[in-house]
Amino acid sequence: MKVPFLDLQASYLEIKEEIDAAVQRVLMSGQYILGQEVEAFESEWAQYCQADQAVSVGNGLDALRFTLMAMGIGPGDEVIVPAHTFIASWLAISQCGATPIAIEPDPHTLNIDCTKVESAIGDKTRAIMAVHLYGQPADMDSIHEIADRHQLRVIEDAAQSHGARYKNKVIGSHSDAVAWSFYPGKNLGAMGDGGAVTTNNRAIADKIRLLRNYGSEAKYKNEIQGFNSRLDPIQAAILRVKLKYLDLWNLRRKAIAEIYLKQINENFVIKPSTPQWVDSAWHLFVIQHAQRDRLKAELDTFEINTLVHYPTPPHKQIAYSDSIRHRGILPITEKISNTVLSLPIGPHLSMECVEFVVSTLNAVLPKI
Repeated sequence: MKVPFLDLQASYLEIKEEIDAAVQRVLMSGQYILGQEVEAFESEWAQYCQADQAVSVGNGLDALRFTLMAMGIGPGDEVIVPAHTFIASWLAISQCGATPIAIEPDPHTLNIDCTKVESAIGDKTRAIMAVHLYGQPADMDSIHEIADRHQLRVIEDAAQSHGARYKNKVIGSHSDAVAWSFYPGKNLGAMGDGGAVTTNNRAIADKIRLLRNYGSEAKYKNEIQGFNSRLDPIQAAILRVKLKYLDLWNLRRKAIAEIYLKQINENFVIKPSTPQWVDSAWHLFVIQHAQRDRLKAELDTFEINTLVHYPTPPHKQIAYSDSIRHRGILPITEKISNTVLSLPIGPHLSMECVEFVVSTLNAVLPKI
């Protein structure tokens, strides 16, 4: 039995007629940059996220970068960021000219350890970036308490948490701004790149609208030095269709996660820890094992496709080789990068595949 990590074609085939009709609608409209389709998706996404504003952009990295720029964060500033995250969280900060200040993860949730945030705040700190890793919301109350005490902005990197909930409220409007990616593999994924920012702050939203479109609100009138980063109307139309299925598909992910949590032998691996106050989107199901590479290789022989998120943390990437600040002082992050393994999970993974993953994993674990 071949077990795919994520079957993107199946997500298309389930709703093929609706997606094909949406794409055809855009093609027949003659409007291929911004326009009504993009505006409609922005309105629907803002409503879903319980936010006043949603501004779409070309990708998730730009969503983060433009958010920081809209807040006036730049050279000389520092932003608190998780050490264990995808590098885009760091790149957005660096590309604004600011400095990422890495905080170790909580060993249980693998999200940012809020008990370590306050000691890292200094005179140059301007914001805290929370990342909802693997689809599980970070401890936002603790982050906001710290931010309020130090008068800091709070940004959420929600690239993996479409539809997740924190204390019964959907992610999307808890903080100053929330950045999203619609990369195809996300819970709400386009068929190409895409991103957005949701916020209740009109000034931030308006600034991002300028940044994404050459700094222009009206054609040939450029208020700032902007960029070209606009969500394609075809992708917006596809996302509008997929948004209707997001909650259903997340429930399927949750059902798989519950089987994994209940049936995988916990004597040999560390399974995800989910606080009672979160409802994860289960973008990823990540276990930990001391012999991760051996385990992955063994599962490969059974054609069970697994991935590692992430094998090299940002502070050890060549891109940050000149940043000596974090060298040797992030042992938890480095340990996690050597032990994490993402199991197949997705809304179109069959129960037969799920059972095969569990039975195979439980059979091979005692031998490693």
